[in-house]
Amino acid sequence: MQKKTLVLGASPTPTRYAYKAVRRLLSYGHDVVAIGKVEAEIEAVKIVKEMIDIPDLHTVTLYLNPRNQEPYLDYIIDLEPKRIIFNPGTYNPKLEKMAKDAGIKTIEDCTLVMLDTDDY
Repeated sequence: MQKKTLVLGASPTPTRYAYKAVRRLLSYGHDVVAIGKVEAEIEAVKIVKEMIDIPDLHTVTLYLNPRNQEPYLDYIIDLEPKRIIFNPGTYNPKLEKMAKDAGIKTIEDCTLVMLDTDDY
């Protein structure tokens, strides 16, 4: 099943995990939206800097440390995703509580591993 996914903290640098996640999500047929601090492109996905509206969002996968997540907390909750994935180094108890209060599932895992093991 295709899951529209926001990669928050997307990077145009091929060695970054956020870059690899965008490419891997695409290779598995998921619709990908990317927000980062630099406007760029990964394959056909444009990385935007703005907090855009994303209808029918299934998953937010985080590639920002908790301090850098701060400006996005309300935005993430307002998008009403079905789940938030905290990749290694991104776990944020404040966001987890906000998500649980809003009925959003949270997972501490690695998006790349989840995709490869059919757990996505």
